[in-house]
Amino acid sequence: MKKRLLALHALDAGIFYMLGSALISAMNGAVAKVLGEELSALEIVFFRNLIGTLIILATLWHTRPALPGGRLPLLLLRGFFGFVAMILFFYTITAIPLGEAITLNKTSPLFVAILAFLLLGERLNRYGMLALLIGFIGVACITKPLGLTIGYDHFLGLLGGFFAACAYATIKTIRHIYDARVIVLSFVGLGTLLPLLLFMAAPHVEAPPALAFLFPHFTPPLSETTWGLIGFMALISTLSQWLLTKAYSLGKAGIVGVVSYTNIPFAVGFGWALGDPFPDALTWIGIGLIVAAGLLLKKS
Repeated sequence: MKKRLLALHALDAGIFYMLGSALISAMNGAVAKVLGEELSALEIVFFRNLIGTLIILATLWHTRPALPGGRLPLLLLRGFFGFVAMILFFYTITAIPLGEAITLNKTSPLFVAILAFLLLGERLNRYGMLALLIGFIGVACITKPLGLTIGYDHFLGLLGGFFAACAYATIKTIRHIYDARVIVLSFVGLGTLLPLLLFMAAPHVEAPPALAFLFPHFTPPLSETTWGLIGFMALISTLSQWLLTKAYSLGKAGIVGVVSYTNIPFAVGFGWALGDPFPDALTWIGIGLIVAAGLLLKKS
């Protein structure tokens, strides 16, 4: 009886931590949307990852990694995939309603299932196939394609979910040989270096309009408010990840994973407060279908 009570207490704590993580994750998106009024998406990515790099380097200086490593190309590939996913995510946050941007990013589990089936030989049962069908119907409800095309900004949001899935799939192949902090460093490190290279190239590149967001001219933030928001975003991003880790360490992964989808209505609320239009019925149906697809994948 005592063990059962302890298990219930741990589950309740896991749900509480995940709710906190979901709320702060949505708040992080809202801060990025506010920063997008002054900074380009690439500048937001650069400053966020620069602070993250300094934090990770400090922890590695304090406690050396124990795992041996040895597959550097895969480590760098994970960092590259993570950078692409992040720049696409932050761009879509500035271009479309916050709730839609976060929902499209939540399609990453669908792409993970496809990549695991195609590249890692993992089995995809009927639940998995049904989840893929439901999930992409949900995407169609949100993007409201005309004919066989979808809006460019929504397409980039979906592409961000795909690259996030590529990053997750790469992690599965290196998590046993690299310290988690080293894996994160590959992400935030490249997420600092690659924007620097793009900033340097920007004056010499005539990018087509569709790719102009990758080559903005760098303008240092001038106001104290902007610097404060950058620091706040870095702080709450770290806090969100800590709460996420605590949630999965205390609660059952399936139940805690379900609670993680609460960041979608949180994001809709923050977006509405910032001036986004409230989602119409078809968008809510799409959000529901994508959430349902994610839950089905947990059973597959």
